[in-house]
Amino acid sequence: MKAQLKDIISKSILTPGVGQLDDFSHSLNPYAGCTFACSYCYVRQLPISLYRDEEWGTWVDIKSNAAELLRRDLLKARKKGPVTIFMASSTDPYQPLEHETKLTRSLLEVMLETPPDFLHLQTRSPLVVRDIDLLKKFGDKVRVSMTIETDKEDIRKAFAPTAPPIPARMKALREIKNAGITTQASLSPLLPCSREFPQKLRPVADRVTIDDFWMGDGSGGKRTERLGIYEIYKKTGMEKWYNPNTHKVVLNMMKEQIGDEVEVMLSKDGFTPVDPKREPGIGENLTFF
Repeated sequence: MKAQLKDIISKSILTPGVGQLDDFSHSLNPYAGCTFACSYCYVRQLPISLYRDEEWGTWVDIKSNAAELLRRDLLKARKKGPVTIFMASSTDPYQPLEHETKLTRSLLEVMLETPPDFLHLQTRSPLVVRDIDLLKKFGDKVRVSMTIETDKEDIRKAFAPTAPPIPARMKALREIKNAGITTQASLSPLLPCSREFPQKLRPVADRVTIDDFWMGDGSGGKRTERLGIYEIYKKTGMEKWYNPNTHKVVLNMMKEQIGDEVEVMLSKDGFTPVDPKREPGIGENLTFF
């Protein structure tokens, strides 16, 4: 079904970081709505979705004046202190319509005029490679985080059938890493995966961050429970994976197989901005249980 697209005029584009994003000064969402329509998306349980007549995944509002607003808001924010941006928290900045709108690309161009102290770019779309030329200009002030919640395509199709295939995401992240840009693989939310998953991530990610429904949906898993996600686990025969302790097994697996080369982190701590004043120790590897 074709998504309903609408251009809107926003009053602001930078939102103060709160809750799970309180380590960032701001979040930035170029769009409202997301056509990837992942079944487990916590935004389905937020007012932006609940108060719409249309089903989540069937509509997108395009913030057509976003670049103009960002140019203004960045200057204001810089006067108040360090600016660290999470893009995006409730939409995907590289969902299919970005091919035509190039809205996210325009925001990157504006940021390069007045660079933030740090930009965390969160997506599940291979389209992000289009903007490697701009991302390289941010130097060490950017991290590209690709959602790779599983390495099994049958699982991806069960939970997020309209999201990009896992191999395409892996390929894109490898290309970004090879371009010298810091990369992160976000196992968020963690879905059933194979024992070979760590080795697949080794060449594409500088950091692996694991999150699940209980830690990451902002309500201790209650939002996810209301979405009926457990039924998908049952249909795929993966009921044992729907457990708040599952992440510990995968976390240990990641540490044992690739922890000597890749930073392995957990939930909120794995999405924090880099502190430009912090000097990590040689061989430092932050891990959590």
